[in-house]
Amino acid sequence: MKAVLAVHGTRGDVEPCAAVGVELQRRGHDVRMAVPPNLIGFVEAVGLTAVPYGPDSHAQLDEEIFRSFWRIQNPLGILRPGAESLTRGWAEMSKTLVSLAEGADLIVSGQTYQGVVANVAEYYGIPMAAMHHFPHRVNGHIVPYVPAPLIRSTMRALYGMYWWMTKDAEDTQRRELGLPKTWRSSARRIIDSGALEIQAYDAVYFPGLADEWDSRRPFVGQLTLGLPTATDDAVASWIAQGTPPIYFGFGSMRVESPADTVAMISDVCAQLGERALICAGVTNFDDVPHRDNVLVVREVNHAAVFPSCRAVVHHGGAGTTAAGMRAGVPTLVLWIGAEQPAWAIQVQILQVGKARRLASVTAKSLLKDLRTILAPEYVTRSRQMAASMTPAEVSVSTTADLLENAVRHGRVTIEHGI
Repeated sequence: MKAVLAVHGTRGDVEPCAAVGVELQRRGHDVRMAVPPNLIGFVEAVGLTAVPYGPDSHAQLDEEIFRSFWRIQNPLGILRPGAESLTRGWAEMSKTLVSLAEGADLIVSGQTYQGVVANVAEYYGIPMAAMHHFPHRVNGHIVPYVPAPLIRSTMRALYGMYWWMTKDAEDTQRRELGLPKTWRSSARRIIDSGALEIQAYDAVYFPGLADEWDSRRPFVGQLTLGLPTATDDAVASWIAQGTPPIYFGFGSMRVESPADTVAMISDVCAQLGERALICAGVTNFDDVPHRDNVLVVREVNHAAVFPSCRAVVHHGGAGTTAAGMRAGVPTLVLWIGAEQPAWAIQVQILQVGKARRLASVTAKSLLKDLRTILAPEYVTRSRQMAASMTPAEVSVSTTADLLENAVRHGRVTIEHGI
């Protein structure tokens, strides 16, 4: 089988697909990946072949539309800049994927730019599968305590807005591919085709969702490579020299004031009698003054480090949230944007942690939230939650099985035009 995995986004978007790609390649399949140019090195380092696909994803996160999304007062004000952001690179991505997918048996899409992938799959007449790390399709369970009909109608409206913002780019792509004009959104066409839509997270986060959806949307748990890092030995040594630390990380999100952030974390942890392990990620912490109770490193292996921590504090990305849950330690989500607020809500609903927007955090609020999640009841519930999570190796193996079956029994998206 020749499989093409086309995924755009940050490492949190790319790693789940890469994890499955490594497993498929181990099984003897020909695997090719299309990823943002800034993540080519990451994918090649795990032994996969990759080509540049779309704009630099880290640069996108620094754009004003992403950082100011939650401050928008008039939703109509986001339409034009949103359309430009959502379709940037669409044509080039289509050309890349057409070249890469020639002779392929399956195309797998990440959660974004699915229209690009759906049209190329239709062009070649091959099955498409989608990987979602969030309840991406219309459902009645994504927001707790809100009536299901209201949730569904709101999600349909948002999908309608997305279709309006991306329709011109899709129409152009389809015209260049010689595909018939369509008045159905790519999301609708993917659903109607019977495509496999893998839910790369555990159903326990959204009670009732698995019952609402059918077998075409199986829940496999979070997909991760669990890669070792260059800091593993140093981190393990530092942890062994004292009490278990509290982990602080912000994923692919940049911290605006590293020095102030470290100072606040250090002072708050000192009041609690705790140590702090800070993962710098994409932020430069090199010039930050040293603090005795703080270790700052560029990267960490979540699977190895989190079980040795008292609690984990992070941005609320799907992968980091799942890693904290699997480790059985309490969580504090300091969310920034995208779907992070939804994961923050689930952490609180499940009573395994607390959450608030990063921009609103103060030393006082951080101290209060950490005292709360370090309480015995949160520790107990976190350990109980870990027992209900799907092990990482099972998630990867199950997903590879599903994709192999999709090739054997898959349907093809065919648009007849109107």
